[in-house]
Amino acid sequence: MLPENPLEFIQQCIKQRAIQWTYHINMRLRERSMTRQMILGSIETYEIIESYPDDKYLPSYLVYAQHGEQHLHILFATDVANRNIRIVTAYFPDIEEWELNFKTRR
Repeated sequence: MLPENPLEFIQQCIKQRAIQWTYHINMRLRERSMTRQMILGSIETYEIIESYPDDKYLPSYLVYAQHGEQHLHILFATDVANRNIRIVTAYFPDIEEWELNFKTRR
């Protein structure tokens, strides 16, 4: 089931702390010197840049965010039926793969 407004759904789940942190994201945060606060604290800057409605387990969305001067990409899976999100992964986008705005793939 797809959220009616994916960005609003993601932001609402974060505000309500209806979040599941996957094993994968927990490993990547350590490797990439990122924190949960970077992800949660940048909620007002979220923009969906890619949608994967037919993703393997749940519809997911690649979100651009900015934390201070840092640009982030966060992959959220949306579980509309259970009213929560899963944070799958997050990374600092590579300028070799993304345009200067970090929102469009090269």
